[in-house]
Amino acid sequence: MIALVGRHPDWVIGYLDETWWSRFEQPHLSSWVEDQMLRLVEQMPKPDEPQKALACYDLLLRSCPQEPEQWQEDIWLHFTESHPVSALTTQYLEWCCGKLYALGKRVWDNASWHISKAMRQWIATHNRQVKESGQWVRIWVCALPIKRPWLNPIEPKWVHGKRRVVEPDCTLSPAELEERVYAALDAVAEPHLVLSQNVV
Repeated sequence: MIALVGRHPDWVIGYLDETWWSRFEQPHLSSWVEDQMLRLVEQMPKPDEPQKALACYDLLLRSCPQEPEQWQEDIWLHFTESHPVSALTTQYLEWCCGKLYALGKRVWDNASWHISKAMRQWIATHNRQVKESGQWVRIWVCALPIKRPWLNPIEPKWVHGKRRVVEPDCTLSPAELEERVYAALDAVAEPHLVLSQNVV
């Protein structure tokens, strides 16, 4: 599949998943300093702390816009106001399809995430509409096996990103953490995905 995408400039492969960025849990990391050892101070949330962690959809895109096998990478992030659910995932997928269509892409091969029955139905309907209209971006799902994070190339980007945003001895506000995540992953800040009031 990857080789097939590499031969089609109007195709793109995307590794999509969601992750949580904690404001309190410190990542595992090593550091080398000349003067003194860096120590991560464990932070404890207050009982009424509003946001202990931020949920985020992440998409690692790989495409070959010009020369075959010359991969270009890009990361698209969208934080959410709540935990990830199918209704938010469809919002994110539609947003991704819109951006891909504007870039002249026709097929999006998504090779990473686990989808609910509602998501499978949404993708089937979406692809049927794309086929009938000849417009927009088709999604071709190639799910990776569960509990095999090493098969998903976005996983190491999360690990290194969480090490880059760490603050050793204080707690970041939600806005500060979000800003650091965008900077660490060299991504463009986007408005939060919000669950519609009529979705249960």
